[in-house]
Amino acid sequence: MKRVLVAMSGGVDSSVAAVLLQEAGYECVGATMRLVDQPTATPVGHTCCSLNDVEDARAVAYALGMEYHVFDFSHEFDEKVIQKFVNYYEKGWTPNPCIDCNRYLKFDHLLHHAEALGCDYVATGHYARVAQTSDGRYILKRGIDATKDQSYALYSFTQEVLAKTLLPIGEWEKSRVREIAEAHGLVNARKHDSQDICFVPDGDYVAFLERYEGKTFARGELVDTEGKVLGTHRGAVGYTIGQRRGLGIAASEPIYVVDKDMETNRVIVGPNDALRHQALLAAEWNWIVPPFDAPGEVTVKIRYNAKDQPAMLDPAGDGTPGTVAIRFEEPQRAIAPGQAAVAYRGDVVVGGGTIVRVLQS
Repeated sequence: MKRVLVAMSGGVDSSVAAVLLQEAGYECVGATMRLVDQPTATPVGHTCCSLNDVEDARAVAYALGMEYHVFDFSHEFDEKVIQKFVNYYEKGWTPNPCIDCNRYLKFDHLLHHAEALGCDYVATGHYARVAQTSDGRYILKRGIDATKDQSYALYSFTQEVLAKTLLPIGEWEKSRVREIAEAHGLVNARKHDSQDICFVPDGDYVAFLERYEGKTFARGELVDTEGKVLGTHRGAVGYTIGQRRGLGIAASEPIYVVDKDMETNRVIVGPNDALRHQALLAAEWNWIVPPFDAPGEVTVKIRYNAKDQPAMLDPAGDGTPGTVAIRFEEPQRAIAPGQAAVAYRGDVVVGGGTIVRVLQS
């Protein structure tokens, strides 16, 4: 019997993943990752990894007769995820910490613990699918439920990780997952989905950054695209590309944050058209399919909840190893450095990387 370490967040999806794997004949071992200090983990919105989540995961594991562990990954989480989050914001970028948590914690450190426990696989409750092609290569596919698909956040998977990963929820609709949970009497069958970043449960990123860094971010100038001063901002880290609200500027037309210059502590604002760009450069590109040897047609998502758009992917990038250039058929709004660009062909994830800048196409 194959043995699986199931990453149990306390939510319904990972719990049902364990149910489905047991029914498929696997021996399941439950594991919850403790990622942040408990005061930080106190739930304010809908986050993961709180004390309540641990208790829910433990209750489900007990009900299913599973061995269960809690692993303290708080040091690794701070080093690999939180510090990168802080560094990205301070350089003016918009990070996605959930991608780094998947990369470094769930499918790195947790995989090592799985091997130590004699487990053959790691399983999670992500809405995505792993498949194998006729030549033996593993691929990552979108989840069946298009409204819940999480393949975007898993683009960093390597062949080694894919070979040891099970994603049983990817074959199901969310509504059916909840029905399965209720049928098995799971305590979290109707629990809300996690929506907020676990270490910023109140959503106030600036306050978190100031607490973490032990400093207050300086005010600076809000300027238009020509450099004319229009007002004052409250700290450039607190503004995101595409933001409209909270600028405190009276204008004859809607204006948005279009760029940030962290060296001069300036936030640049402009009309909606100034947010549109047709090309970007992505670095640290991870290929899941065999790497392209020439530009190829794909669709690309530039944000988690965005719809992927037709584009050409140029594997040459800017000539730097690990970069690719992406040129869209139509200009895209608010391309934000620090976010991920993930390419698809149909349901298959081609690969992904971190957006580092927009390009003049």
